[in-house]
Amino acid sequence: MLKNSKSSYGWVAILVHWLMALGVFGLFGLGVYMVELTYYDAWYKGSLDLHKSVGITLAALLLFRFGWRLLGTQPEPVAGSSKAMNRVAHSAHKLIYLALVVIVTSGYLISTADGRAIEVFNLFAVPALPESVANQEDIAGKIHFYAAYGLIAVVVLHALGALKHHFIDKDKTLIRMIKPLKDD
Repeated sequence: MLKNSKSSYGWVAILVHWLMALGVFGLFGLGVYMVELTYYDAWYKGSLDLHKSVGITLAALLLFRFGWRLLGTQPEPVAGSSKAMNRVAHSAHKLIYLALVVIVTSGYLISTADGRAIEVFNLFAVPALPESVANQEDIAGKIHFYAAYGLIAVVVLHALGALKHHFIDKDKTLIRMIKPLKDD
């Protein structure tokens, strides 16, 4: 089952979800690590290039995810879940998407503030905007920093909610994000 159904996510949505989760946590960890490096550290340029390349890849995956969501079916909440908790979960998902868009955009603005394109794994380059604003790198850097920490906070709550569904509520919320389920 590649596509979503009314009761379950399909393999495409599941794969994109987990790839993005790995990307977010990997980029966050790398970002925390690399801000401690000095210019003369051997891994300084390599970590920055890797962070940018994975960030652009994550941006492309995010665009694909938005398209997949718009064009496909979204599973309904599992039976027995409260409307209030469904609203909280829906709001958390919106916050995650908003934070991802802000992080990707601010990362792009940081990386292109000097007018240079972003090299992606030495395969292609994402061009810079023709104009930049004063202190663009600093302003975008602060936004990127706070949005990244905010994203991690919401993602941790999201994961705790999934674990609550699995271990306390004993429903299929988490299971259907691990493997597609047959329609009930």
